[in-house]
Amino acid sequence: MAEQWVPFIFMIIILVMVFVINYNKFIKYKNRIEASWSHIDVALKRRFNLIPNLIKVVSQYQQHEAEVFEKTSKNFHAGVQNFGERSAEESELSRSLGGILALVENYPELKASENFLALQQSLSDIESDIMEARNRLNDNVARFNTLIESYPSNLIAKMYGFEKYDYFTLELATQREVPPMDFE
Repeated sequence: MAEQWVPFIFMIIILVMVFVINYNKFIKYKNRIEASWSHIDVALKRRFNLIPNLIKVVSQYQQHEAEVFEKTSKNFHAGVQNFGERSAEESELSRSLGGILALVENYPELKASENFLALQQSLSDIESDIMEARNRLNDNVARFNTLIESYPSNLIAKMYGFEKYDYFTLELATQREVPPMDFE
């Protein structure tokens, strides 16, 4: 009689194992997303802390553009946790940084300044860190979102209220558009 229950008990054990394994995957990727976001946040704060030095150096050469940039940088909201809002805010700051870097082309003395070159290199290094951290974050977001959309983990996602994350996109100040090529 007890032998009849063995397949049923075996099925229950397998279902519980599948449930536990999938739930733990959600927790793992959620924690990875939070850790990745923390890396991005640190790099963004490092970039933001570099801005006053850039403003100081550039303002010596062109007061108006530096004031516009300083006004934009004061709108920074460190408390924003939503990827989309933070991405839009940081992209606006990046466009301002890009404008300052483009402005430098008009000032050969500034381009040759050791202070400016060191700041520009620091900015480039920080933005490289941001790009790497963003790629890690988005990789973890993709895995988490795939779990939410996959069966049977989608049932667990609904049961525990796991929701898809948005990807973090950011236009970086040191990114340059590829110039159009005419092969004719």
